[in-house]
Amino acid sequence: MAVWPGPNGRLWIQFADQKQEFNKRPTKIGRRSLSRSISQSSTDSYSSGTYNTHTHTHNLPAASYTDSSDDETSPRDKQQKNSKGNGDFCIKNIKQADFGRREIEIAEQEMPALMALRKRAQGEKPLAGAKVVGCTHITAQTAVLMETLSALGAQCRWAACNIYSTQNEVAAALAEGGFSVFAWKGESEDDFWWCIDRCVNLEGWQPNMILDDGGDLTHWIYKKYPNMFKKIKGIVEESVTGVHRLYQLSKAGKLCVPAMNVNDSVTKQKFDNLYCCRESILDGLKRTTDVMFGGKQVVVCGYGEVGKGCCAALKAMGSIVYVTEIDPISHCPIMDGFRLVKLNEVIRQVDIVITCTGNKNVVVREYLDRMKNGCIVCNMGHSNTEIDVASLRTPELTWERVRSQVDHVIWPDGKRIVLLAEGRLLNLSCSTVPTFVLSITATTQALALIELYNAPEGRYKQDVYLLPKKMDEYVASLHLPTFDAHLTELSDEQAKYLGLNKNGPFKPNYYRLRTSSDQFNTT
Repeated sequence: MAVWPGPNGRLWIQFADQKQEFNKRPTKIGRRSLSRSISQSSTDSYSSGTYNTHTHTHNLPAASYTDSSDDETSPRDKQQKNSKGNGDFCIKNIKQADFGRREIEIAEQEMPALMALRKRAQGEKPLAGAKVVGCTHITAQTAVLMETLSALGAQCRWAACNIYSTQNEVAAALAEGGFSVFAWKGESEDDFWWCIDRCVNLEGWQPNMILDDGGDLTHWIYKKYPNMFKKIKGIVEESVTGVHRLYQLSKAGKLCVPAMNVNDSVTKQKFDNLYCCRESILDGLKRTTDVMFGGKQVVVCGYGEVGKGCCAALKAMGSIVYVTEIDPISHCPIMDGFRLVKLNEVIRQVDIVITCTGNKNVVVREYLDRMKNGCIVCNMGHSNTEIDVASLRTPELTWERVRSQVDHVIWPDGKRIVLLAEGRLLNLSCSTVPTFVLSITATTQALALIELYNAPEGRYKQDVYLLPKKMDEYVASLHLPTFDAHLTELSDEQAKYLGLNKNGPFKPNYYRLRTSSDQFNTT
């Protein structure tokens, strides 16, 4: 530190590192890119060598980021091949494979159950002969699942269930590894269905298992290739929306193969829906809007496990939280300290609106017109049907893209709302979710595929089933060593008293949390 006299007898003080630190600041900010670093997802980062004003850190060189180039050519118009000459894929840029591989290796460290399953079962190859077509979020965690399925003997072809959630570098790593992947971040609606069709429609290749997230893949096969179901052994579905579609097919007598509802597995519900959303709602909102939560008035539509997680996080940050629900049994928000209201009672005063019902038209144009200036509107449910975004695409309203996945929709009087991810799933479109949580989901999906694929004829009929409780508990047990956690064992006398097997299952098959068929809440 240097001290010397200045004008008027004042002392000037300069710290040794002050000048050096000041010189680090560039004169202008580089453009935003739809990007993601090697070690941390960020759909709102800057290009190479620029100063990130949100985190006050320098970013890695541009080569480590997805979409850092100005190449706007559609992947459908490119001819790409991996190092082995295989071109059966369609992704953004195969050159990003090395960065994607590092992402996958990082994810493996936080997915202990899936890695344990891979190690235990790869010698037996329980999925030998399985041809799995999948439609899920294509992330590093999904890549660990796909590579596990491959290690267990399956062939896989994959598309994305969300046009914004694909990690391009991970898709590149999968393509380099020989997987047929058709997905990139920022697909159009037409691209989305084209990618699904490319997954399914391949001469000489017939899927015999479906792994779906949202039901779009199942819907497409029913619509375009119904004869494929003659060879398909089963469907595994993990979302509220997709499970609801399956129950509708079953009720109408149109479900022609067994389906496994893994969304309502207790372990998955708790971790993926409750604990995951409790963390990722704040992450998604903070990355996109830089909002301070303390004192904000928030309305959460739906009090299922996702809604519970969002409410708990926002309450802990000092927000004033309201909840909307249709189910009279779900008076839990009142007992948890939240006000149960109708949306029209609070729509003019709230600062943030979050939907997590799985339903359609929860926030319609009437509510959007009545929102206050600057209100943030987002969706934590799987589908983009909850917010009536289509009603905002009218001549009198102006759309301004202010950053990746953030739009200002401006009314003629100057009022604007902040719409995130165009009403699509906030956490996977705008941030990330904890890898450990996805280990639970992915392991559950893998076990469901193994169960349906190897089940003897007649065990499962053309209906929707829950994952057997024994398997559900097995998934949970595989994660306990990570926490150095130790379960208490029942004595013979205690097990007899409770009428249980000492080794489980400890819950009856009918035990479950609030289920997908119960969660289609409106306002």
